[in-house]
Amino acid sequence: MIRVLIADDQGMVRSGFSILLNAQPDIHVIGEAVNGEEAVAKAAEQRPDVVLMDVRMPVMDGLAATRLVTAGENAPKVLILTTFDLDDYVYEALRAGASGFLLKDASASELSDAVRVVARGDALLAPGVTRRLIAEFARMGAPRGPDGRLVEGLTERETEVLGLVARGMSNAEVAAKLVVAEQTVKTHVGRILMKLGLRDRTQAVVYAYETGLIRPGE
Repeated sequence: MIRVLIADDQGMVRSGFSILLNAQPDIHVIGEAVNGEEAVAKAAEQRPDVVLMDVRMPVMDGLAATRLVTAGENAPKVLILTTFDLDDYVYEALRAGASGFLLKDASASELSDAVRVVARGDALLAPGVTRRLIAEFARMGAPRGPDGRLVEGLTERETEVLGLVARGMSNAEVAAKLVVAEQTVKTHVGRILMKLGLRDRTQAVVYAYETGLIRPGE
């Protein structure tokens, strides 16, 4: 059973998501929070597997709450609730530790699938969000940040896989492009994360752009 905490200052959003998720046989909403501060407290108390986190909340916003929620060991995964007008938050949310994004107008199946994806340790970057992430890197003048020399420790195939993942491709899409088994791609991704000291695919996307392995517009 996947345990979920919903953090949003809009009661209708919390109620709607709770109803949709509780209708799934493998998902259970264990609590709700009306602001970031309450989300941090309830996450520590109730130990959810996934936190659905709105960005714009009173007292403490979702970005600050995400940093605190994901800081400890065995921390829950954070899925950011967003709308199309939150472009400026995409990059900072990923840097804060979010595992992905979910649009607030997502369907019931998209919502439950997103929770499952994040719960099993994968990242969720919809193509539209990936495009906005790339645009944000272009605006910020990437690369910057991490030591790109770490990329030199990757094999040629691992570097190729990292580049495709950074373009927003799923394991299945990468496998199809490289004409290999999907399990092979999963193995490559796991080694990439281990070698680079990254938590998940989302961090790998950020890393690829920050180091200049992939540049906006490529």
